[in-house]
Amino acid sequence: MRQFRFAPLLLFIALTQSLLAQDKVTLSGVVSDSESTETLIGVNIIIPSISAGAVTNEYGFYSLTVPSGTYKFQISYLGYKTISETIVLTTDQTKNFKLSESAETLNEVVITENVEKLDIKKPQMSVNALSIKTIKQMPVVLGEVDVIKSITLLPGVTNAGEGSSGFNVRGGAVDQNLILLDEATIFNSSHLFGLFSVFNPDAIKDLKLYKGGIPAKYGGRVSSVLDIYQKEGNNDRFKVNGGIGLISSRLLLEGPITKGKGSFLFGGRSSYAHLFLPLFDLDNVAYFYDLNTKLSYKLNANNSIYLSGYFGRDVFEIADSFENTYGNAVFNFRWNHLFSDKLFSNLSLIFSDYDYDLKLNFVEFDWTSGIRNFNIKYDLKHYISSDFKLEYGLNSIYYKFNPGEISPTTETSGINFFKLTDKYAFENAIYVDAEHKLSDKLTVSYGARFSLFHRLGQDELNVYEDNNPVQFNEDLQVYEKADPIGTETFKRSDVLASFSNIEPRLSLAYQLNEKSSVKASYNRMSQYLHLLSNTSSPTPLDVWTPSGLFVKPQLLDQVALGYFRTIADDNYSLEVETFYKTIENRIDYIDGANLIANNAIEQVILNGEARAYGLEVLLRKNEGRFKGWLAYTLSKSEQRTPGRTAEEIGINNGEWYRTPYDKTHDISFTGTYDLNDKWTFNANFLLQSGLPATFPNGQYQYNGITVPVFEARNSSRLPTYHRLDISANYNPNPNSEKRFKGEWVFGIYNVYNRRNATSITFRENRMTGRNEASRLAIFGIVPSVAYNFKW
Repeated sequence: MRQFRFAPLLLFIALTQSLLAQDKVTLSGVVSDSESTETLIGVNIIIPSISAGAVTNEYGFYSLTVPSGTYKFQISYLGYKTISETIVLTTDQTKNFKLSESAETLNEVVITENVEKLDIKKPQMSVNALSIKTIKQMPVVLGEVDVIKSITLLPGVTNAGEGSSGFNVRGGAVDQNLILLDEATIFNSSHLFGLFSVFNPDAIKDLKLYKGGIPAKYGGRVSSVLDIYQKEGNNDRFKVNGGIGLISSRLLLEGPITKGKGSFLFGGRSSYAHLFLPLFDLDNVAYFYDLNTKLSYKLNANNSIYLSGYFGRDVFEIADSFENTYGNAVFNFRWNHLFSDKLFSNLSLIFSDYDYDLKLNFVEFDWTSGIRNFNIKYDLKHYISSDFKLEYGLNSIYYKFNPGEISPTTETSGINFFKLTDKYAFENAIYVDAEHKLSDKLTVSYGARFSLFHRLGQDELNVYEDNNPVQFNEDLQVYEKADPIGTETFKRSDVLASFSNIEPRLSLAYQLNEKSSVKASYNRMSQYLHLLSNTSSPTPLDVWTPSGLFVKPQLLDQVALGYFRTIADDNYSLEVETFYKTIENRIDYIDGANLIANNAIEQVILNGEARAYGLEVLLRKNEGRFKGWLAYTLSKSEQRTPGRTAEEIGINNGEWYRTPYDKTHDISFTGTYDLNDKWTFNANFLLQSGLPATFPNGQYQYNGITVPVFEARNSSRLPTYHRLDISANYNPNPNSEKRFKGEWVFGIYNVYNRRNATSITFRENRMTGRNEASRLAIFGIVPSVAYNFKW
């Protein structure tokens, strides 16, 4: 098969590199935090004298192969004290390192893994990371620390406005982001309809956002990957930390199962603002809670197992008439196995579920929907030599989609039971990635992913004339639903449609000098799942659907070019990137499309295309009392759906139009100032172009009714969005030797009370008879206070 032609070449390279490395020795081991015992991701293990080095993987493991001899090693990680140690290497050795936090760790701003010069050489680009300590310092609405809202301060990342869920990356839609928690897919990342994210910051160990140059081990989405790992728990001693805020509190417990070998972690978080509503004679409920857990155990030097889970739930009720609950549940069992000091493997068995439930008591019915998947994946990392590394693996995912089910809640209900047809799919993939240092100045990463998607049989499938579920009315010049001419029933083992794609990946870095480099990347990705939503911000009611007979998979091609420079001995750094991407088969909706409880969604969908391009600039200050960054993004995001034949006009007359998440200008500033040991001050400022909108530009009378006439899709914008947030952290006893430590966090969100428009609606004034615009703004100025503690 053509897709496997590269395998012999990779095998030849691997064997060649192995032969060249036979007279060398390997140093390998694990790097961890000396106090928390957490393994550390992205630590640099460097031999400056020969310009060789390694970086720890997702489990803190490293492997470095060099000629035998005596070397001085430097083990460095931003926010930790650098270790320098001389090691005599005559045979293969296992060496574990423990790093201690530096004095200024609590105030360290970390955007990328490290600012060491080795990162300038690394081909990885379009990647951002934020330390949890940095995220906790950022001013946020209602004082609730939020991972998702924090990453929107990075270049190329925005959201759909206040009170909206999800985030948009480089002009992509929310459903085009793959969100992973301990390798399990999170389908809805928001609490309370987008006010907060589902991630408890106390339980998070590491996060990375890939915007481009995405490694081949990731697939299934075409915009970005947000990869989040939970802490493993302290295997040395029992610890407690948490926080108490105005509307929510959190608590995290961790400690050893067997000292030095096994650990546990249990975390919980809940809001309680609804408890005060009865004081205002409001019989309403609005709260969320989530639970995080992780068990880790080291069986022996070569085997470790992990069991992690997350469960979150939102509850929203209005008196006795309305009740809404939704949430995620994920579990993952992982087995790390070390075949040798050069070959590391990880086997994962993953379950992920998202469900939505809506009870309308006044009409006496219950609506439920959801998506569930089972995933098995096996990844291997092969450290063939100090100049050549391979990653390869495979995974298989089985999906079950529940588009919706309506049930009567009382015997007197006028609603009959109705079940939308469940859908099933099976997705498989294999991948290989190589990182190859070709010279002292040039390093490349190249690989490919082969994905195969099967849409499986279902109980009932509509059949249409000419296999066309959407028809064009030439008289009215509009698209309309086509009536089915029959239905077919299939067994679950039947395959309704199959798709396969080869997804090449390539990144390279060329070091211009000791302080600067240029990088470039190309990646092609496939997305077989689609979120059905015709709003700018998805809601929990939106449902996922698989590719099939009428919905094609989305296909991305993206190129990026960047310049990276460290300034003034790494006190400052500058990152400039430009990107261009195209997406085939981006779904679009005909005018008047109804997506709720639609058992024939193919009747309102057309396949179009999208494109986005832009420039991102990130200037950082990494040292001193004042630290922070300034980010600017200039970009454009468009889509179009031309007519399928010469007679059809397409959507928006087949012309390109702005996507609902297009923002031409996006400026964000984040700063931290350490006044003294007790006080730290923080500030965020955002300035963004308003979201695209479609406004009426005329009207006419029909049978005494005023009918508005709308302009072309998204040809107008909401007013410019801007906001300033500030906060102050107060540590009353910074030098205390007691185990219990606490700090106060005071914040003001939207300091100058800007009423940013979330939407603008138009209506007729009954008094004057004139049409008028009404602006909806969710937040004005919001003060907050929280108390954080650890023991």
